Amino acid sequence: MHKEFLMGNQAIAYGAVAAGVNLVSGYPGTPSTEVLETVAKIRTDDTYVEWSVNEKAALEVAAGAAYAGARTLVTMKQVGLNVAADPLMSLEYVGIKGGMVILVADDPGPISSQTEQDTRTFAMFSKVPVFDPSDPFEAYNMIQEAFSFSEEYKTPVFLRSTTRVSHGYMSLDIKDRDEYYKNTPEGFVKDSKRWVIFPKLSLANHEKIENRNELLKDVLSDSHLNFILGDTSGKKKGIATGGVSFTYVKEVLKDRDDIPVLKIGTEFPFPEKLAADFMENLDEVLVMEELDPVIERGLIYTAGKTGLKIKVRGKLSGDAPKAGEYTIDIVKKCINAFTGSEEETNLFDISDAPDLPVRPPVLCAGCPHRASFYAVKKAMAGKKTLFAGDIGCYTLGNAMPLDMVDTCLCMGAGINIAQGIYHIEKDTKAFAFVGDSTFFSSGITGVVNAVYNQADLTLIVLDNSTTAMTGHQPHPGTGETMMGEIVSKVSIENILRGIGLDFVETVDPLQLYKAIDVVKRAAEKPGVKAIIFKSPCIALVPPEKPYCVDQDKCIKCKKCIRELGCPAIINDNGHISIDKSLCTGCGLCSQVCPVDAIRREG
Repeated sequence: MHKEFLMGNQAIAYGAVAAGVNLVSGYPGTPSTEVLETVAKIRTDDTYVEWSVNEKAALEVAAGAAYAGARTLVTMKQVGLNVAADPLMSLEYVGIKGGMVILVADDPGPISSQTEQDTRTFAMFSKVPVFDPSDPFEAYNMIQEAFSFSEEYKTPVFLRSTTRVSHGYMSLDIKDRDEYYKNTPEGFVKDSKRWVIFPKLSLANHEKIENRNELLKDVLSDSHLNFILGDTSGKKKGIATGGVSFTYVKEVLKDRDDIPVLKIGTEFPFPEKLAADFMENLDEVLVMEELDPVIERGLIYTAGKTGLKIKVRGKLSGDAPKAGEYTIDIVKKCINAFTGSEEETNLFDISDAPDLPVRPPVLCAGCPHRASFYAVKKAMAGKKTLFAGDIGCYTLGNAMPLDMVDTCLCMGAGINIAQGIYHIEKDTKAFAFVGDSTFFSSGITGVVNAVYNQADLTLIVLDNSTTAMTGHQPHPGTGETMMGEIVSKVSIENILRGIGLDFVETVDPLQLYKAIDVVKRAAEKPGVKAIIFKSPCIALVPPEKPYCVDQDKCIKCKKCIRELGCPAIINDNGHISIDKSLCTGCGLCSQVCPVDAIRREG
């Protein structure tokens, strides 16, 4: 054993490698991304790693390996679980042979997501057991136990993290390489009665799953993953909690011994026996948990099932916030109200702290997406248009002054939303924006649907040669795999032409007037047509010489600021200048200036 100072996601990766994981697949999404990236760095020669094109593909790849007896890990964020739901629901009925853990990082807040959905609720819906670590140390150990648990009960298992567990840091004792478990897959053994999901097999397996999960309630009641802190005898009030909220409860209570705590590490199947033992002598229980009232409902159900007369307080009773991320101060406020304490709610004195600067989300200085949006906006000025957006850096095109994102639902949806609006409003010029990574992940089927159903729309592929929003991961169009292999790039243009598009043009959006001309020509053609705006993300290429403003020529019209919104262009009481530390030398502003007052320095 040796010590490492690790982020929660890194701890999960180290735990998976120590557990002998043979295959890791996933799709990048904050706050889960670092798990797979860390495995790729520390993996043994027996571990295969890939960024799959989306979460559905990742889960299916891992399922195939698990059929062959491999230990597999799939990584994603909570909205990615929706994409993986189709194979997952059936996989639970079929079962697996090797241990299979599905790491899903939830995002209370939400900080970087469309939703606050709770994977623990999805676990109940899908009948898949869920492990819920409260800190990086527990995550490191839990994933190793999850693999063994998965193999023993022939079921995939969720490891549900949250942002503060995934991105928190701890100093951990971790195994040396010679202590790693080595898993040698048996290989796939043909058995159509086991691996082919016919209705008769599903019916039989459904009953087995229900019986297994009833058994697991008792197994998990006796597991060290669920436990009681303190003595409940003679006490009237207790607190039940799980996940990162457990660490907040511990910090608030400190050395108090008058409030026993029930810590739930596996919310499904719910450890009813342990929960009943905890509630037996109590009059009231306060539940502290982020997102859905999963533990709260479990306690209410258990109390009703066992005939216990107890008041369970939490989200459902209005004694805890129903949405959003919890903090120590929020937990202390709830506990003070529950116990009748008059203590100061805030644990830290922040009365003298200055206000934090407001930093609205905005495209980076020099981002080629700004030029792409601006070219479309100028080309379509005065026309009835729809700009259907998507998930990625380019969602930030909604910010003023660009204001170029009319809709944004989920990855790949913009292409189909544009079709729906077109079919109702034939006089609308419909545009759908999608990134290069998202095109491969979930955009291709939307284009096929548009061609097949004879829609009239212009597809704008914003190709910056990376998956920028989540940390610049490779994808099929970059020509590199997560394991560092150089492979043939998958051509977006060839795919579009193969689908049946006649008009497919690639242009650098930083060549503004050429880009505007392409947009005008595309918009006038009927049917489905595509423009690939290709220019690398500024994080991939060194900046060029910055631009500056010739104060003698500048007429203070502020067109560069009013129309572009580049954070490198500064208006200081009417004095227009460019911040050299931010400017990447893209030159877009110089093409917008009506009096040629902006030029490259030197």
